[in-house]
Amino acid sequence: MNHAERHIVVAWSPDDYGRAALAHAVAEARMRGHGIVVVNASRGDALVDDRFASDDELREVRAGLEEAGLPYDVRQSVGADVGDQVLAVADEVGAELIVLGLRRRTPVGKLIMGSAAQRILLGAHCPVLAVKPA
Repeated sequence: MNHAERHIVVAWSPDDYGRAALAHAVAEARMRGHGIVVVNASRGDALVDDRFASDDELREVRAGLEEAGLPYDVRQSVGADVGDQVLAVADEVGAELIVLGLRRRTPVGKLIMGSAAQRILLGAHCPVLAVKPA
């Protein structure tokens, strides 16, 4: 993907939240004439993280983006904070928009585990579109 292009970064996971985020990101990219950078990140603090995609799931994402005819890049990373990983990619590519799927969490869940969505919303240098699955 050319860094001179304009980009939409999507925080993607292989679930309903990630699918909703990707669908909205594709719609925005088509409307704006932008490319998409898909970020699938994990904190890596568990043996199995169901939000960290398999090779097959990533192939499906790439195939869908190929079919949409949009320039794209798909990245996977492991780091201390998922939100920081998404923000780092957004800063690197000069994202015009970040799209993420919003999960409903209990107040105790937010307190104990933090919130990647909150980190992205508060730390982004561009607009953030938070979407929910239908």
